[in-house]
Amino acid sequence: MTPETPASASFGGTAVSPGERRRRIRGVFEAIAPRYDLMNDLMSFGIHRLWKRTLARRCEDYRGIVVDLAGGTGDMAARLCAEGRTVIVCDPSWAMMSVGRRRGIPAVWSAGEAERLPFASASVDLLTLSFGLRNTTEIGAALAEIHRVLKPGGCFACLEFSRPAWWLAPVYDRYSRLVIPRLGAAVAGRPEAYTYLIESIRRFPDQQALAATLSATGFQSVHWENLSFGIACIHYARRSP
Repeated sequence: MTPETPASASFGGTAVSPGERRRRIRGVFEAIAPRYDLMNDLMSFGIHRLWKRTLARRCEDYRGIVVDLAGGTGDMAARLCAEGRTVIVCDPSWAMMSVGRRRGIPAVWSAGEAERLPFASASVDLLTLSFGLRNTTEIGAALAEIHRVLKPGGCFACLEFSRPAWWLAPVYDRYSRLVIPRLGAAVAGRPEAYTYLIESIRRFPDQQALAATLSATGFQSVHWENLSFGIACIHYARRSP
């Protein structure tokens, strides 16, 4: 699967301009922000917490400037906060970040989009991204920006939904198509928002395709780790020293 280009940006299966796609995605997250974490718990039976905990453990040796991109309500940032780190949550939605700020998570909060990161070149030691790369307008542009802001030798760790094992795929597909939008209607009152989120998962590149895009962007040491039989996956990559 090829990442979207500006000319092929879409939302809900309808072709739209990159700017309109960006506006609609921001509207989705502003609408569901108050119950976003609750919905994640219900949709994944709480397993997303284990996935994020795994990501935090894999990155525990890094110190310095840590950016959690598309950090939203700060649940990942809370796991990343540690001595010797300055953790920055970067997200385009202040509605999402305000949830985390009210919780008192000890992070710096910065509005910004993946395609235009508000950080200097070669200034970030570790950049994490959890379930947000698929919501970018241009995956290639976002990865190029991430590569730009990382210091030489800096690490990019991306947790995303991916392609489950063949024997699990039919069950997972039915669950995501039939159950998750109904949960979105019952709990968050926005079934269309969760219909979009499921569509974005299906359109996202699989493990091999995303790894190839990372390598083509200039990252080194590219590899991935499947979680829950491939339902989710952590991709790892470094900027060359």
